Amino acid sequence: MSTQHLFLQATRDIPNFPKEGIVFKDIMPVFTDAGLTQQIVSEIAAVLKPLDATKIAGLESRGFLVGVPVALSLGLPFICVRKKGKLPGEVLRLSYELEYGSSEIEIQAGAFGPNDRVIIHDDVLATGGTALAAKQLIESTGATVIGFSFLMEVEFLKGRDKLTQNGTDIYTFATV
Repeated sequence: MSTQHLFLQATRDIPNFPKEGIVFKDIMPVFTDAGLTQQIVSEIAAVLKPLDATKIAGLESRGFLVGVPVALSLGLPFICVRKKGKLPGEVLRLSYELEYGSSEIEIQAGAFGPNDRVIIHDDVLATGGTALAAKQLIESTGATVIGFSFLMEVEFLKGRDKLTQNGTDIYTFATV
């Protein structure tokens, strides 16, 4: 059985979370299986290695769960993209709209520079709003976002369409 199939078997849908009408994709049960988690990290790292990134940026908070071990596997720094007010020191901030409201994300000033080639990692690609906002924020520093990596893509929400407008590579481990 493929790692993708085992991953999808381990996930679950939570209806009406975080609000009515949203079906939340819960990946947390995946992490109760250390072997499966290690295999997922290995497979994602193998796909991303040829992109020759200089940094991995993970989106709060579930993007940290696999983003950090993937960065370690590739020998790359990991940079957190966090919600407003969660990072100390000087930060760069961007406001954006989501399917169920608005939000703001931040990165620490100086985390990225003009020579950086960045892959953005998150758990689920839904509408693509947060990933696109992260790309815009990171690229405001002069860095180049060369790719996106997701554990799961919810295909019918068409987030990929929003992210591929600029020709950036997108890797999804599994699609539903």
